Amino acid sequence: MKTQDLKRAARGTVMSKVKGLGTAHEPWELKTPPGTSDYQAYKDDEANPPALVVQAGKTQLRYHLRAIEDLHAMLKRSSDWVPLGSADEQKAAADGTVEAWGRSSTNPVKGWYGLKKGLRGRFGMYVPPVLEALGLAEVEHNPKNNRMRALATKK
Repeated sequence: MKTQDLKRAARGTVMSKVKGLGTAHEPWELKTPPGTSDYQAYKDDEANPPALVVQAGKTQLRYHLRAIEDLHAMLKRSSDWVPLGSADEQKAAADGTVEAWGRSSTNPVKGWYGLKKGLRGRFGMYVPPVLEALGLAEVEHNPKNNRMRALATKK
């Protein structure tokens, strides 16, 4: 790892202490990677398809629940930091980012992880903190240009 990457990681990476159980009744209380907004998230195993539900203010976004495992697997294959690159659905996502992967025809769902047209973007903003809360990833928390990488999991 380059010296600038080590300094950046030390400055911007903080493992979050998360409140909540990730259920509809006790959702995780999370912050966006820059720390500028609070939101809640929980798993809805009963939805069809099963969903990761994100409540950001009055807006509810839903992503395929399998996004958690699929993103972790992609990060493990990458074995390095991956930029988040969050973008609204209507905007193009920068190549090589978590956001671009979350809408790519080459990911495991062959397209968008977001389930509701018009609200399918922001994958790179709302899903990475969930992986961090679950101990699956390390996420930077800088004002801009955040990245994430997989953490080793216990077998």
